[in-house]
Amino acid sequence: MAKPPADGAAPISWLTLPDEAALDDETRTLLEKARANVGFLPNVFAVFTIRPDHMLRWIRLFNAVTRGESELTPAEREMIGVAVSAENRCLYCLVSHGAELRQLSGDAVLADQIGHDYRRAHLDERTRAMLDYAVKLTRTPVECDADDLTHLRNVGFSDQAIFDIAETAAMFNFTNRLASATGMLPNREYYTQART
Repeated sequence: MAKPPADGAAPISWLTLPDEAALDDETRTLLEKARANVGFLPNVFAVFTIRPDHMLRWIRLFNAVTRGESELTPAEREMIGVAVSAENRCLYCLVSHGAELRQLSGDAVLADQIGHDYRRAHLDERTRAMLDYAVKLTRTPVECDADDLTHLRNVGFSDQAIFDIAETAAMFNFTNRLASATGMLPNREYYTQART
Protein backbone atom coordinates (compact mmCIF):
# COMPACT_ATOMS: atom_id res chain seq x y z
CA MET A 1 0.00 0.00 0.00
CA ALA A 2 1.15 3.52 -0.70
CA LYS A 3 2.55 5.48 2.21
CA PRO A 4 0.31 8.28 3.52
CA PRO A 5 1.42 11.76 2.43
CA ALA A 6 3.44 13.76 4.96
CA ASP A 7 0.42 15.97 5.73
CA GLY A 8 -1.52 12.97 7.09
CA ALA A 9 -4.03 12.90 4.22
CA ALA A 10 -5.18 9.55 2.83
CA PRO A 11 -2.83 8.02 0.24
CA ILE A 12 -3.86 8.67 -3.36
CA SER A 13 -3.65 4.97 -4.26
CA TRP A 14 -3.22 1.54 -2.73
CA LEU A 15 -0.13 1.10 -4.92
CA THR A 16 3.38 2.13 -3.94
CA LEU A 17 4.29 4.74 -6.52
CA PRO A 18 7.76 5.55 -7.82
CA ASP A 19 9.62 8.66 -6.75
CA GLU A 20 9.02 11.33 -9.37
CA ALA A 21 12.73 12.19 -9.45
CA ALA A 22 13.47 8.64 -10.64
CA LEU A 23 11.19 8.94 -13.69
CA ASP A 24 12.51 9.48 -17.21
CA ASP A 25 12.70 12.99 -18.68
CA GLU A 26 9.67 12.58 -20.98
CA THR A 27 7.44 11.48 -18.11
CA ARG A 28 8.63 14.25 -15.77
CA THR A 29 8.05 16.81 -18.53
CA LEU A 30 4.52 15.51 -19.02
CA LEU A 31 3.82 15.76 -15.28
CA GLU A 32 5.11 19.34 -15.19
CA LYS A 33 2.94 20.22 -18.18
CA ALA A 34 -0.09 18.74 -16.37
CA ARG A 35 0.72 20.79 -13.26
CA ALA A 36 1.02 23.95 -15.35
CA ASN A 37 -2.23 23.31 -17.27
CA VAL A 38 -4.39 22.21 -14.35
CA GLY A 39 -2.74 24.00 -11.45
CA PHE A 40 -1.97 20.73 -9.65
CA LEU A 41 -0.94 17.21 -10.61
CA PRO A 42 -4.05 15.08 -11.17
CA ASN A 43 -3.72 11.92 -9.11
CA VAL A 44 -4.45 9.78 -12.16
CA PHE A 45 -1.12 10.92 -13.64
CA ALA A 46 0.68 10.23 -10.38
CA VAL A 47 -0.73 6.69 -10.22
CA PHE A 48 0.04 6.03 -13.89
CA THR A 49 3.75 6.71 -13.19
CA ILE A 50 3.92 3.08 -12.08
CA ARG A 51 3.82 2.32 -15.84
CA PRO A 52 5.07 5.52 -17.54
CA ASP A 53 5.17 3.99 -21.03
CA HIS A 54 1.50 3.05 -20.69
CA MET A 55 0.65 6.50 -19.32
CA LEU A 56 2.04 8.27 -22.39
CA ARG A 57 0.01 6.10 -24.77
CA TRP A 58 -3.11 6.30 -22.60
CA ILE A 59 -2.99 10.11 -22.45
CA ARG A 60 -2.74 10.39 -26.23
CA LEU A 61 -5.67 8.05 -26.76
CA PHE A 62 -7.75 9.59 -23.96
CA ASN A 63 -7.26 13.08 -25.40
CA ALA A 64 -8.12 11.89 -28.91
CA VAL A 65 -11.32 10.24 -27.68
CA THR A 66 -12.50 13.02 -25.37
CA ARG A 67 -11.17 16.13 -27.13
CA GLY A 68 -10.43 15.11 -30.71
CA GLU A 69 -12.50 15.84 -33.80
CA SER A 70 -16.08 14.61 -33.39
CA GLU A 71 -19.69 15.61 -33.92
CA LEU A 72 -19.96 15.21 -30.15
CA THR A 73 -18.92 18.26 -28.21
CA PRO A 74 -16.36 17.91 -25.41
CA ALA A 75 -19.22 18.59 -22.95
CA GLU A 76 -21.28 15.73 -24.43
CA ARG A 77 -18.31 13.40 -24.11
CA GLU A 78 -17.86 14.49 -20.48
CA MET A 79 -21.57 13.77 -19.91
CA ILE A 80 -20.91 10.23 -21.14
CA GLY A 81 -17.89 9.98 -18.85
CA VAL A 82 -19.83 11.17 -15.82
CA ALA A 83 -22.85 8.93 -16.51
CA VAL A 84 -20.59 5.89 -17.04
CA SER A 85 -18.54 6.73 -13.93
CA ALA A 86 -21.73 7.06 -11.88
CA GLU A 87 -22.90 3.68 -13.14
CA ASN A 88 -19.56 2.14 -12.15
CA ARG A 89 -19.44 4.11 -8.87
CA CYS A 90 -15.90 5.20 -9.73
CA LEU A 91 -15.10 7.87 -7.18
CA TYR A 92 -12.04 9.26 -8.95
CA CYS A 93 -13.63 9.70 -12.37
CA LEU A 94 -16.98 10.82 -11.04
CA VAL A 95 -15.40 13.63 -9.04
CA SER A 96 -12.73 14.69 -11.53
CA HIS A 97 -14.94 14.51 -14.63
CA GLY A 98 -17.87 16.01 -12.74
CA ALA A 99 -15.61 19.04 -12.23
CA GLU A 100 -14.69 19.07 -15.92
CA LEU A 101 -18.36 18.82 -16.92
CA ARG A 102 -19.22 21.76 -14.65
CA GLN A 103 -16.51 23.79 -16.38
CA LEU A 104 -17.47 22.80 -19.93
CA SER A 105 -21.23 23.10 -19.49
CA GLY A 106 -21.26 26.14 -17.22
CA ASP A 107 -24.11 24.41 -15.38
CA ALA A 108 -23.11 22.96 -12.02
CA VAL A 109 -26.64 21.77 -11.28
CA LEU A 110 -26.96 19.78 -14.51
CA ALA A 111 -23.47 18.32 -14.05
CA ASP A 112 -24.33 17.18 -10.52
CA GLN A 113 -27.67 15.75 -11.68
CA ILE A 114 -25.92 13.70 -14.36
CA GLY A 115 -23.45 12.51 -11.73
CA HIS A 116 -26.18 11.43 -9.33
CA ASP A 117 -28.74 10.09 -11.82
CA TYR A 118 -28.85 11.37 -15.39
CA ARG A 119 -32.34 9.82 -15.79
CA ARG A 120 -33.75 12.53 -13.53
CA ALA A 121 -31.88 15.41 -15.20
CA HIS A 122 -33.71 17.70 -17.60
CA LEU A 123 -32.20 16.43 -20.86
CA ASP A 124 -33.40 16.57 -24.44
CA GLU A 125 -34.26 13.31 -26.23
CA ARG A 126 -30.96 13.21 -28.13
CA THR A 127 -28.80 13.59 -25.02
CA ARG A 128 -30.86 11.08 -23.06
CA ALA A 129 -30.54 8.52 -25.88
CA MET A 130 -26.77 9.07 -25.96
CA LEU A 131 -26.45 8.47 -22.21
CA ASP A 132 -28.88 5.53 -22.25
CA TYR A 133 -26.70 3.84 -24.86
CA ALA A 134 -23.46 4.56 -22.97
CA VAL A 135 -24.92 3.15 -19.76
CA LYS A 136 -26.33 0.09 -21.54
CA LEU A 137 -22.88 -0.54 -23.00
CA THR A 138 -21.48 -0.22 -19.47
CA ARG A 139 -24.05 -2.36 -17.67
CA THR A 140 -25.07 -5.01 -20.20
CA PRO A 141 -22.88 -4.85 -23.32
CA VAL A 142 -24.07 -8.25 -24.51
CA GLU A 143 -27.57 -6.78 -24.88
CA CYS A 144 -26.49 -4.01 -27.28
CA ASP A 145 -28.04 -4.57 -30.69
CA ALA A 146 -28.82 -2.95 -34.04
CA ASP A 147 -32.03 -1.45 -32.66
CA ASP A 148 -29.95 0.71 -30.31
CA LEU A 149 -28.16 2.19 -33.31
CA THR A 150 -31.42 2.75 -35.18
CA HIS A 151 -32.74 4.73 -32.21
CA LEU A 152 -29.57 6.82 -32.07
CA ARG A 153 -29.78 7.53 -35.80
CA ASN A 154 -33.44 8.53 -35.38
CA VAL A 155 -32.53 11.18 -32.80
CA GLY A 156 -29.86 12.66 -35.06
CA PHE A 157 -26.56 10.81 -34.57
CA SER A 158 -24.47 9.76 -37.56
CA ASP A 159 -22.72 6.40 -37.54
CA GLN A 160 -19.43 8.16 -36.81
CA ALA A 161 -21.00 9.90 -33.80
CA ILE A 162 -22.42 6.57 -32.62
CA PHE A 163 -18.93 5.11 -32.79
CA ASP A 164 -17.70 8.10 -30.77
CA ILE A 165 -20.37 7.49 -28.10
CA ALA A 166 -19.30 3.84 -27.84
CA GLU A 167 -15.59 4.65 -27.81
CA THR A 168 -16.04 7.33 -25.14
CA ALA A 169 -18.07 4.94 -22.98
CA ALA A 170 -15.44 2.23 -23.48
CA MET A 171 -12.61 4.62 -22.56
CA PHE A 172 -14.33 5.62 -19.33
CA ASN A 173 -15.10 2.00 -18.48
CA PHE A 174 -11.39 1.28 -18.84
CA THR A 175 -10.29 4.21 -16.68
CA ASN A 176 -13.04 3.55 -14.11
CA ARG A 177 -11.89 0.00 -13.63
CA LEU A 178 -8.25 0.98 -13.36
CA ALA A 179 -9.02 3.76 -10.87
CA SER A 180 -11.21 1.48 -8.76
CA ALA A 181 -8.73 -1.40 -8.85
CA THR A 182 -5.88 0.81 -7.62
CA GLY A 183 -7.83 2.66 -4.93
CA MET A 184 -7.25 5.97 -6.70
CA LEU A 185 -8.61 9.00 -4.85
CA PRO A 186 -9.57 12.26 -6.57
CA ASN A 187 -7.63 15.41 -5.84
CA ARG A 188 -9.38 17.60 -3.28
CA GLU A 189 -9.28 20.53 -5.72
CA TYR A 190 -11.86 18.87 -7.98
CA TYR A 191 -14.63 19.05 -5.40
CA THR A 192 -14.89 22.84 -5.52
CA GLN A 193 -14.03 23.56 -9.15
CA ALA A 194 -16.63 25.45 -11.21
CA ARG A 195 -19.14 25.56 -8.38
CA THR A 196 -20.03 29.25 -8.84
